[in-house]
Order: sequence, then structure tokens, then C-alpha cells
Amino acid sequence: MNKSRLEAFSDGVLAIIITIMVLELKAPEGHQLSDLFSDWAKFLAYVISFVYVGIYWNNHHHLLVTVKRISGSVMWANLHLLFWLSLLPILTAWAGESHFSAVPMSVYSVDLLMCGVAFALLQQAIMRADPSNTLLADAVEGGLREKLSTGAYIVASFSPLLGLPGVWLSGLILIGVALMWVVPDRRIERVLAAHQRSSKS
Repeated sequence: MNKSRLEAFSDGVLAIIITIMVLELKAPEGHQLSDLFSDWAKFLAYVISFVYVGIYWNNHHHLLVTVKRISGSVMWANLHLLFWLSLLPILTAWAGESHFSAVPMSVYSVDLLMCGVAFALLQQAIMRADPSNTLLADAVEGGLREKLSTGAYIVASFSPLLGLPGVWLSGLILIGVALMWVVPDRRIERVLAAHQRSSKS
């Protein structure tokens, strides 16, 4: 099966997710610069979620560069990822409007954990769909950042339930994970370049 429809559909869904999130932001009622920052929690929640959607869009693109053939399981795994990402707008609004209260922050962190799990399952589905294509397997071997991210998401999911310090710890962890992934995954680019050099020699 051709991957072009999967790419186009995914890009469209991610664009809609960002659009819905930004529509949650309302223009300030006042006319002073301070009025712009009166709803700082919603704006901060939007920025963090925007960065996360951007990270997944970048890495999804890098991931599909390696794909030559997809299967029905790949399509469902991709939909599974998009499902968890599609929950970000409502959870972003909830976290921002509650000024990062414990339960909204915990649920928001759980959703990001599930996004990470879904991306890993998508990688596995792609590798199973085409065992002869070793590019992706070579690129993701080890997966230290993935393991660190999963552990961080788990801590971020439970720490808000410990009170206000836990809420701030959760926020710092989520920002830290985003910074860890904000540069697109270079492993795939390196493996592709290595394969291209070996094919020419």
C-alpha cells in the first residue's frame, strides 16, 4: 500500500489540532500590554502543546522517510497516535483554564505518555510491515531518549497528585522532555546517509 495518503491525512489532522488549540485563545478585553498576559496560563499551555505537536510532526516525517511499504496495522497504529494527539486541544484548554491544577496536569501528562507509547507502537508496526527494510531498525536501535522520555512522562503523570510542588515538577519535566526532542531525531538522517554512501561504493 502507498504511504502518501497516510502522510497527507496525518498532516491534515495535525494542522487541525493546532488550529483548534489556537482558537481556544481569546483576545484580551483590555488595551494594555499587561492585559495580554492576564491569561498567561492558557497561553503557556498552548505554547507547550504547540511544541509537542511540532515535535511529533517533525519526527513523524522523519519516520515515514524510511517507509517503503505500509500495511493495515501501520494505518491503525498511525490512527492510534493521532487519537492521543487529537486529545491535546481539550486537555490543553483544561490545564490552562485551571491554572495547571493537579488533576488536569496529571491527565495532560498521561496523554503525552500515551502519545509516546503510540509513536513507539507505530515504529514497531512499520518494521513488521517490511522486515527487509532495515533502515528504521538500525536508526532506533537502543532508544535511550525514548526510554528516558517514558520514565519522565510516568513521573510527570503522578507527581501532580502530591500537591503544588508536584504540579510544578510535572511542568518542568514536560518542558524538559520537549527540549530533549525539539531537535528532530537525527538518527534516521544518519542511517539514511550511511546507506546511501554504502550503496554508491
